[in-house]
Amino acid sequence: MMKKWLVACILLICSITMIACSSNDADASEGDQATEGETNQESNNEAQESDEKQTVTFWHAMGGAAQEALNKIVDDYNSSQDKIQVNAEYQGTYDEALTKFHTVAGTDSAPTMIQVFEIGTMSMINSGQIEPIQNYVDKDGYDMSGLEENIINYYKIDGKFYSMPFNSSTPVMYYNKDAFEAAGLDPENPPATYEEIQEASKKIKENNPEMKGFALQAYGWLFEQLLANQGALLMNNDNGRTDTPTEIGFTEEQGKSIFNWVNQMIEDDTFANYGTNGDNMVSGFLAEDVAMFMQSSASARDVIDNASFDVGIAFIPHPESTEREGVVIGGASLWMVDGKEQAEKDAAWEFMKYLQTKEVQAEWHVGTGYFAINPEAYNESIVQDAYETMPQLRVTVDQLQSTKSSYATQGAIMDMIPEGRRIIETALETVYNGGKVDEAYNTAVEQLNQSVKNANAARGE
Repeated sequence: MMKKWLVACILLICSITMIACSSNDADASEGDQATEGETNQESNNEAQESDEKQTVTFWHAMGGAAQEALNKIVDDYNSSQDKIQVNAEYQGTYDEALTKFHTVAGTDSAPTMIQVFEIGTMSMINSGQIEPIQNYVDKDGYDMSGLEENIINYYKIDGKFYSMPFNSSTPVMYYNKDAFEAAGLDPENPPATYEEIQEASKKIKENNPEMKGFALQAYGWLFEQLLANQGALLMNNDNGRTDTPTEIGFTEEQGKSIFNWVNQMIEDDTFANYGTNGDNMVSGFLAEDVAMFMQSSASARDVIDNASFDVGIAFIPHPESTEREGVVIGGASLWMVDGKEQAEKDAAWEFMKYLQTKEVQAEWHVGTGYFAINPEAYNESIVQDAYETMPQLRVTVDQLQSTKSSYATQGAIMDMIPEGRRIIETALETVYNGGKVDEAYNTAVEQLNQSVKNANAARGE
């Protein structure tokens, strides 16, 4: 009896143990399944997140044909990969875009990157709201030396790149080859100096009394270019490259040479006065009311395509008493906005690098007339084919690449330059409308120097 009872107890204990083990195994299994399910869910979430593109908001100031060309490049980039979505948003003119940026800088409404014209460089640096691209150049080991030297020279400040060059242009001289030939001038040998332009203008007027010889838009940028081409500085302290400017950098002889040149053509009745209106000037050229004018190289394709006559493009002129130095780069660059998530800024940097590839720059150059930031682009077949049918485009590049590197041709950096341009434009218009050169020039110099002082005082300098 005792044995039967003992066996029963043993069997009962074994059963309880087996049930307990079975229950623990089941709990463990459910735990494993739960963990596996959570892991799968996390993986699904990560996969879902990886499928979402990193958005980059790109503010720009390109209108017309340039905007169409830019939109195509952006669309091509978005389609070329599945990690980044660039949204290009037009913000009006350069001035309007810069004003908008300063309004929203430091807020969630600010873009990831913004296109800013070259004279907005110091305004952007002083804003404290940007991150120098030098940080990304260093981190990525990106070689900026492969880009066009006379372009990056402008944007390199104290050995540091704050922004990435993008759309760059310089002024060139456009001329009517048919009008030259009719006046007995060599259409393949355009005038190179102020004095030669004056003489050519007289011959054109003699041959066709209805046609003026030359037009110069009252535009501060063109005045700066004519200064640089004779080796003159716009601002002292090496155009602000070695220290903050305290006054203008050009001499009276250098500055007045431009005013006197125009004034002489006005007296000769060979000058076409379009004031500050560049569009009217181009229209006047296309209508054959004027035979020569200065304007951005970025206008080349549009002018050539719309002219009913053979258009020539030449280097901008200089006084015969000086040597030709070259031109200062104009246009705009791309800035990285600070205060954004690092992933967003990294994505913007990838897009900036894409824009510098030779294929993209070749397309941009041919489609707009802007220079290729990457000179390898000029060897692309799309560019070579364009030069076959439109060799004038090559002249714009030759002028840039033959520019002598100096503080004069590097261009000035100062936050008051936009105001300075308006001062010069007023002075030029005064002369165009019959005002005296000495009075207009002296007033402009006084106002420029005061503007520099005011800008420095505003910064506590």
